[in-house]
Amino acid sequence: MSHSNKSRTLLQGITIGLALAVATTSFARAPFTEEELAQQKAELYNMADKGYAIWHGSMPSTTTIGLACANCHPDAAASNPQTFPKYMPMFGRVTSWREMSNWCIENPQKGEPLDIAGEEMMAIEAYAMLLHRGKPIEPGLATRQTAPIAVQ
Repeated sequence: MSHSNKSRTLLQGITIGLALAVATTSFARAPFTEEELAQQKAELYNMADKGYAIWHGSMPSTTTIGLACANCHPDAAASNPQTFPKYMPMFGRVTSWREMSNWCIENPQKGEPLDIAGEEMMAIEAYAMLLHRGKPIEPGLATRQTAPIAVQ
């Protein structure tokens, strides 16, 4: 074997060794520490708690008839956030859960719509989504989509 071939083989071996060392150390850390996961979960549940409060009547809308989301959807029943986006006849098109929520706020509740990207909308979505996690997406009637959900 010539001197240049030996050098090339040695260089390739060193390169492979360094690549393995870097790969095993850079991917060794889990994506999140237990503390980071606990913080993320706490923030999610804090947002859902805000959503619970809004859903059950502390919504600062200008509703003139005193309805809250919970009057028609106790514990987010039949709100089916896991089934959106979907076609809604009142819109005549496919729409999002957030748009549908604002439709309910504006029409049955006679209130002011929420900012679609605002914290209050995020809060009620977090509340409804947490109550519906794990439910399969199924088109059709809400009564077939929503089974009783244990609230923790």
